[in-house]
Amino acid sequence: MKSNLDTIAAIATAPGSGGIAIVRVSGPDARTIVSAIFRRRGGDGIPTPRRVYFGHLCDRPGGAIIDEVLVFAMNGPRSYTGEDVVEIQCHGGSLVSQLVLESVCTAGARPAEPGEFTKRAFLNGRLDLAQAEAVADLITARSETGRRLAWSQLEGVLSSRVGRLRETILQARAWCEVTLDFADEDVPDLSIEELARQLSRVRAELEALTQSFERGYLRYQGARVALIGRPNVGKSSLLNAMAGRDRALVTPIAGTTRDVVEASIVIAGAPVLLMDTAGFREAADVIEAMGVARSRAAIDDAGCVVAVFDRASSLGAEDESVAEAVRGKTMIGVLNKADLDLRTTPENLRALLGSVSIIEVSAVTGAGLTDLSSELGRLIFGSSASSDDDEIVIFRVRHRDAARRAVVDLSRAEAALAEGAPIELIASDLAAAATALGDITGEVSSEDVLDRVFADFCLGK
Repeated sequence: MKSNLDTIAAIATAPGSGGIAIVRVSGPDARTIVSAIFRRRGGDGIPTPRRVYFGHLCDRPGGAIIDEVLVFAMNGPRSYTGEDVVEIQCHGGSLVSQLVLESVCTAGARPAEPGEFTKRAFLNGRLDLAQAEAVADLITARSETGRRLAWSQLEGVLSSRVGRLRETILQARAWCEVTLDFADEDVPDLSIEELARQLSRVRAELEALTQSFERGYLRYQGARVALIGRPNVGKSSLLNAMAGRDRALVTPIAGTTRDVVEASIVIAGAPVLLMDTAGFREAADVIEAMGVARSRAAIDDAGCVVAVFDRASSLGAEDESVAEAVRGKTMIGVLNKADLDLRTTPENLRALLGSVSIIEVSAVTGAGLTDLSSELGRLIFGSSASSDDDEIVIFRVRHRDAARRAVVDLSRAEAALAEGAPIELIASDLAAAATALGDITGEVSSEDVLDRVFADFCLGK
């Protein structure tokens, strides 16, 4: 049966070829286990922590040599997990690192589960739960904006705000409890009016935090943008030009794009997924019809649509079908092929699409692409992508839901207070609100919550 007292081991570096791979070992027997299979130059074992030793690692105690390695130990609690930790640096490559891991497990460790190192850091008080989640968010960040958001949370900015609000709620609850227990004696100097003001202020801060979720989620996860247009207007060329690489096939044959082709780019510091779609027209075959159907699904899935039209040809019935399909969506109109003769003007396109931004571009020369990216950033992210780094936002659904529960409980407590309800009812609502906030930082979390959180981590972290 697995225990938090086991000594665990895992490969901490990404799989594949590389100069160095790291195998991490953590637990009460970490130094003993590694010392049993490590032949140090000039002696045995790992005598001094925080000092790097060079030597050979064996496949088992007294066995054959696997590799030349560097080994160093960190004694708990001054380590990532708060336990004794040993890290083995071996030559990179999946085979070598796997053999090193197997030898460590043969000597007495067990393979770590996903996120188990960070889970132990949480259980040992090195990180709270929000900070532990930020470790995974930092690893998976796909943009500089995402990295900054994750780093802010890892530094404890969100935890500090939540902790302060929770402490205010706990103090209010304590006042209610004292009032109940010592009704005939002097109680702390806090009036009903002041209590109501405190609860209102905390609720307002929590509402602002919950309202930041969409902004924070968009800044971290990014947006989906669909490129829509009739065949041969240059959607695939535009995708390739914006992505800076040939992601989609480009030919003069109408209907080349049959499926949705995606490419990730960064706009305004945040990730954006571009989706090149099949051209809108009467389908020539079943496969093309399926592609057009997926184009319509991409429109529904996108946070923003780039409706692409051919500047070098006149608008036709297929362009009208495109305009009808994207009507009512957050949209930019693009006149592509600005390097060719003008046949459709921005005024012509605006008459078809209505009051939307119109950008003239050339996927061939790159003209107008900067303007298109800037307009996409403004339309998708507004001012959020360039928000002050000091702004506290949440971008995890779990945090948003916990804050919402706290808002509901506080609202109920305020209503009960205004109606003159029994003080024990108010205390109960305040206790529920404090529990909801404690769930964010892990001060009040069930084992099921912890299992769900750390199951999303990669191995070795």
